[in-house]
Amino acid sequence: MGIVDILTPTRIAIGVQVASKKAVLEHLARLVSTDTLELAPAQAFDGLVTRERLGSTGLGKGIAIPHGRIDHLSAMVGAFLRTEAAIDFDAIDGEAVDLFFALFVPKNTNEEHLAMLANLAELFTDDVLIGKLRELTSTQKIHSLLIGPSANA
Repeated sequence: MGIVDILTPTRIAIGVQVASKKAVLEHLARLVSTDTLELAPAQAFDGLVTRERLGSTGLGKGIAIPHGRIDHLSAMVGAFLRTEAAIDFDAIDGEAVDLFFALFVPKNTNEEHLAMLANLAELFTDDVLIGKLRELTSTQKIHSLLIGPSANA
């Protein structure tokens, strides 16, 4: 399973104005719920908050991968958010975060969940890709970049 299987252009937002970690998680929850009928915004938000309580999902370099397990979800889904300004997200390097890839997984999905997190973490080590994600002005172009060959390797 690759990013192409979990991310749609409708679950990508750029230039979002938020002022807090909570606001980012709320926005991601609403974003993923727009075309995921089995996932309500409140459920998505609760899944993200539950995971964040265990420790920040901020990777460093202005990137975070918030994720959560959802009881009744049948398949993994993702959402991508770029904020207008970076916010404090308790990242491991102390830097503010402006790029967020949220991942929502069925409760009993373990190996696929870990494989997707590893795929995302590896993807976000690519400085060229990160630069493009910060520059592109179209959600469709961001989608194409994220699902491209390097995103699914």
